[in-house]
Amino acid sequence: MDVTALFITAFLVGLSGAMMPGPLLTVTIAESARRGFKAGPLIVLGHAILELALIIALLAGLSFYLKKPLVTNIISIVGGAFLLFIGLNMIRDVLAGRATLEGSGNDVKGVNMHPVMAGILVSVSNPFWIVWWATIGLTYLTMALKSGVMGITSFFSGHIMADLLWYSLVAAAIAGGRRFIKPQVYQGIIMLCGLFLIGLGGYFIYGVI
Repeated sequence: MDVTALFITAFLVGLSGAMMPGPLLTVTIAESARRGFKAGPLIVLGHAILELALIIALLAGLSFYLKKPLVTNIISIVGGAFLLFIGLNMIRDVLAGRATLEGSGNDVKGVNMHPVMAGILVSVSNPFWIVWWATIGLTYLTMALKSGVMGITSFFSGHIMADLLWYSLVAAAIAGGRRFIKPQVYQGIIMLCGLFLIGLGGYFIYGVI
């Protein structure tokens, strides 16, 4: 996978994850209502700082092992299976009517800290985020390593751009006092993202077989 493909797929996978309701979305909604639009990009900045630190740590300690074919194959299978799982659950949530912007999980009324710090702490406290990097994130890093610094940069920038785009839209919608995205459109996008994740998960697994 070349650097362009890494950027595009990392963006789409990142967007799929960002759009699903969770703690980070809850905090973004609460802080945007309280602080205005700037809260969204600032929360993503904290999220990005944490993820960059994690990538550096992973590469510093695991890059030697990630280059081994056996390790790469295992990670690809596990990461692909997890993508399939997430994609199927996204589609199931849409069909069951659970994929809504209102169903964001935790009832966070406000975060009494700077939005950047909130982005860091909320991200690291989310078990899904940890599982994502232990499976899908490592899968991408093993592929990105083949293209060196450019590969890592393409993957990280695509991933973060997806977060920045979605949470900025959410922040703008909340701060502006109106919805930019209708429920039907949101659910349609979630369905398409779920199908994309299923296809990408199959691609990761097929590449090992």
